[in-house]
Amino acid sequence: MNVRESVAEHHSALVGLRRDVHAHPELGRQEFRTTERIVDVLRAAGLSPRVLAGGTGALCDIGPVPATVGLRADLDALPVADGKDVPYRSTVDGVCHACGHDVHVTCVAGAGLVLARLHALGALPVGVRLVFQPAEEVMPGGALDVIAAGGLDGLERLYAVHCDPALDVGQVGLRTGSVTSATDHVEVHLSGAGGHTARPQLTSDLVAALGNVLTSVPAILARRVDPRAGVNLVWGEAHAGTAANVIPREGVAVGTLRMLDREVWETVPPLFADIVRAVVAPYGVQAEIMHVRGVPPVVNDPLAVAALTRAATEYVGVGSVCGTEQSLGGEDFGWYLEKVPGALARLGVRPAGSARAADLHHPEFDVDEGAIDVGVALLAGVALLG
Repeated sequence: MNVRESVAEHHSALVGLRRDVHAHPELGRQEFRTTERIVDVLRAAGLSPRVLAGGTGALCDIGPVPATVGLRADLDALPVADGKDVPYRSTVDGVCHACGHDVHVTCVAGAGLVLARLHALGALPVGVRLVFQPAEEVMPGGALDVIAAGGLDGLERLYAVHCDPALDVGQVGLRTGSVTSATDHVEVHLSGAGGHTARPQLTSDLVAALGNVLTSVPAILARRVDPRAGVNLVWGEAHAGTAANVIPREGVAVGTLRMLDREVWETVPPLFADIVRAVVAPYGVQAEIMHVRGVPPVVNDPLAVAALTRAATEYVGVGSVCGTEQSLGGEDFGWYLEKVPGALARLGVRPAGSARAADLHHPEFDVDEGAIDVGVALLAGVALLG
């Protein structure tokens, strides 16, 4: 069976699946409809998917037992309002697939349909497991749920794609080694004796302390670690007080802490806490620090990258492979690759010839749906290579 022809035959149905999932986005660990939709598609192809214990996410084995090659997709959407004027615009207020997970789901499901037909013809040489994972966008992430459910048992290789609006449709971005960063969630809660702004000497000036946390902690942290580690602390939320003439008693800063180096990731939490406490100490306020370990870097295995390169060349087209830089974005696919070798490929989704495209997590993010065929062919092809 010609893989490219099979992908083309499924194109219309897969575009419909992607648009349906896009129009009905669900947040992490709430992906019940999305899971049901995937299960229906796979069962219609004669497969037997198994829904995870929490009711979201599924595993589905195809071909010879045991499955040794895994293909993973993430299901959840983001709490972002859809800003596109398209027929498949999100029907859920304040939620949309602004990161392309609807495309990831469709690519893995489509690869499953192609591989199921090959298996029916007796032409699937290895067992393949489809992994549909919930809650990638939350920390610590649904990858740990899949691992706990035995989703990696028996696997020798694991592959995934991630939409990349910086690459044209038809391009596959590959990199050996770290391709994403470690990412943590941090919160600093300050408390102190508030009071009148006319007499700050009688209070703990919490707003001044919070401002110093916002500006000084990132700068000091950058000087306490090797700059090659790429440590990057960025605050996304900060607030304190409700009146201009009142020094508040409480304040908070919330942000993400990212770094390129796996070893530095292990040492940063106590250092971060020490720096915060040292910065606020002169103000006489108390600091409560919450540091949620998020995800390690995704580290692509050289043999897995070589397999993806060959699959892209054979099943997508000569010249389809390009390089890709390491990103400071987090991706819980990193948890899997600490246990099973594999690789994450960047899937070009920008319409060819476009000067620019909306970035990931932007309300207007969208894809050239020709990328679906590329993702399906790439994943089905790399599964066939074992």
